[in-house]
Amino acid sequence: MLQVNNIRANKEAYTKALKKRNFNAEDTLNDVLQLDEIRRSTQSQLDDTLAESNQVSREIGLLFKTGEHLKAGVLKEKSAKLKESSKTLSETLNDTVLRLEQLLYTIPNVPHESVPEGAGEADNEEIFSSGEIPQLAEGSLPHWELAKKYDIIDFELGNKITGAGFPVYKGKGSRLQRALIAYFLDKAGEAGYTEYELPLLVNEASGFGTGQLPDKEGQMYHVTEDDLYLIPTAEVPITNMYRDMILNETDLPIKASGFTPCFRREAGSYGSHVRGLNRLHQFDKVELVRIEKPENSYPALEGMVEHVKNLLEELKLPYRILRLCGGDLGFTSALTYDFEVFSTAQDRWLEISSVSNFETFQANRLKLRFKDREGNKQLLHTLNGSALALPRVLAGILENYQTPQGIKVPEVLVKYNRF
Repeated sequence: MLQVNNIRANKEAYTKALKKRNFNAEDTLNDVLQLDEIRRSTQSQLDDTLAESNQVSREIGLLFKTGEHLKAGVLKEKSAKLKESSKTLSETLNDTVLRLEQLLYTIPNVPHESVPEGAGEADNEEIFSSGEIPQLAEGSLPHWELAKKYDIIDFELGNKITGAGFPVYKGKGSRLQRALIAYFLDKAGEAGYTEYELPLLVNEASGFGTGQLPDKEGQMYHVTEDDLYLIPTAEVPITNMYRDMILNETDLPIKASGFTPCFRREAGSYGSHVRGLNRLHQFDKVELVRIEKPENSYPALEGMVEHVKNLLEELKLPYRILRLCGGDLGFTSALTYDFEVFSTAQDRWLEISSVSNFETFQANRLKLRFKDREGNKQLLHTLNGSALALPRVLAGILENYQTPQGIKVPEVLVKYNRF
């Protein structure tokens, strides 16, 4: 969520930057500033009224002590009017604050200056690629056919138990999943990330804190009776561990990782591009989260990018990195890099990671700050990245490592299990 004081100081720059997202911000930002003026004016009137009411109450007490009951009675009438006025002002203030907050929730984050312009994914900018695309033998299969051939993933059984998008992993498929999870977590630990085992359900405040609510409410599974949400990513519970906290400068940086299943409704997703593991309602992912001082967040982002690059280099999968354009940028992100693995059997790129810097956008919602050496309180920067999401990595391994004799396993995973 943007800060009102920053909007006031940078309205023209914000309006221009948000056009990269195809978001016409001018009227909305003007409405924000108008509501904030009403809030400030009402708060000032309320403070003055409360101060006068307190003064009158003290005077009434003194008049009663000195026996001047008539004068005290006159002031009691004034006190009653002041209390009624303060009640009205308080109600106006609360309503204005609520309207202001709801309006701020509709404004996406301001893109970083390096974000390219563009309407959608076709305009994303490729900034790096690595690995040779293997030449597969004739008759090579996409991963959903390989899964059936080798009996390692059962999509039909998952459909029977739950529905489409909930696969059942079996035998060597389960062991390969487990090996990938262990590998990703071990690499995160080596890089200094503290591992957490996390709840899979979060409350509404947590959803608002990291920006899933209200923006992605329709994409989250909602347990209505308890008003809880199944997590779309471990980013949500990890980052919310620090909600409403003031950290010391010596606590920073914070580096946390977590493996969780993730749940996404993916409403409206149909077609061949979502077959097999390409798009699921439940999938496993190892997530990285960093909390940084503002001046350190972009070097930290580059460090997270290098971490994911290293994983894919060790897995020997062909991949590329995209800088997302304004039209494809997530609502809460200031800058996002997407990683894509090439699916040789499908002849297409599959997104397997997003690494993002949210700057102060989440921290403002979370009220997550730190106290600098001078004792001043400042908002922190939050970052997160997939390292990695398993389904499409697994799809890439199955398709790119297939041979006429069977499916090889990346050498880096062999030590985690006997395949």
